[in-house]
Amino acid sequence: MTAHVSTMMDPVALFLAADLVVKTVMIGLTVASLWSWAVIIDKAFKFTNLNSQATAFERAVGSGRSLEDVAAQAGPEPTHPLPRMLVIALSDWREARTRGPLTEAQGNMLISRIDRALDSLIAREGQRVEAGLGVLSVVATASPFIGLFGTVWGIMNAFGAIASAGNTNLTTVAPAIAEALFATAIGLAAAIPAYIAYNKFSIDAGKFTGRLESFADDLQAAVARRLGASPTSQREV
Repeated sequence: MTAHVSTMMDPVALFLAADLVVKTVMIGLTVASLWSWAVIIDKAFKFTNLNSQATAFERAVGSGRSLEDVAAQAGPEPTHPLPRMLVIALSDWREARTRGPLTEAQGNMLISRIDRALDSLIAREGQRVEAGLGVLSVVATASPFIGLFGTVWGIMNAFGAIASAGNTNLTTVAPAIAEALFATAIGLAAAIPAYIAYNKFSIDAGKFTGRLESFADDLQAAVARRLGASPTSQREV
């Protein structure tokens, strides 16, 4: 009896004993789980890296150095969105200043142009940090139902076998039902981590996008202050 129970709890034995449809369901759910875990690990590293770089850059901006010095340290084509936003804003500022002193209308146009450029960058970065979350959403929502389908199919086969044998003894029914329920277990094992990760990374993506939007507001405020400075001060910036 103990050996029989041990066999019923052995995942490999349950998989091998299942029929082709249930095996296909189990394999598909296992692949989906591995895929979701790959996305989870990738997103965890990416969000950690993005936020650590953003914190370091914000410290550099708040250190009292000029924005030009911070942008020069970041390089002409930084990979992180925050220094890229700074480079875009300063590039538009320098381009506008090369044409001479700016009127109020020209200053407003400059701020509007910077605002559109930063909004476009934020939208692209928002899409980039959310890439892969769709996989987690699909795995989280579909896996339990796919596992349930495997379970229902397995139980139908089990009842068919019981009817053919004419034996309803528990020791005859239990192994077949265990094989069927194993598909639901795999579905839940795939869905639960994907669901938790999807919600966490969705919140993280929203926070990071909000961080970009806050920095964009700060950049526009900095440009507005420069536009409000005297002509002499503007030439010295």
